[in-house]
Amino acid sequence: MKRSILLDTHPMYSTKILKSETNFSSIAQIIEHFKAKIKENPEAGFIAVFDHYSHTKALKGEILDGVLDAKNLLLCFGHTIKNIEILAFRPKSIAICEMEDSFILEFLETPRPEVNHWMQSWIKALRN
Repeated sequence: MKRSILLDTHPMYSTKILKSETNFSSIAQIIEHFKAKIKENPEAGFIAVFDHYSHTKALKGEILDGVLDAKNLLLCFGHTIKNIEILAFRPKSIAICEMEDSFILEFLETPRPEVNHWMQSWIKALRN
């Protein structure tokens, strides 16, 4: 996965997986994969799926050409509340965008390296 800085401030991870590189053919299948990974991790909790594409379309908002679908899987790894500021980092979101020939997956970096590693490994497991 590629680490970059979004808007000069926010560290994020991103990868593009060609549909020819995966056995997954839809965002729904990818979400089920992530739900299984969340269930296996004792620190993770599934929250919801936000249909970003439908939301934007209903608002008659602008959608980048080529985007077929876009959803965010919301989850949380919060196992402590040692300070109030940490709440701003939660919950987490994995963005999943379907294009004609690929899926693009992204998430903002968390303050816990192990959480970044877990989400990266879940995403990498999508490849054949």
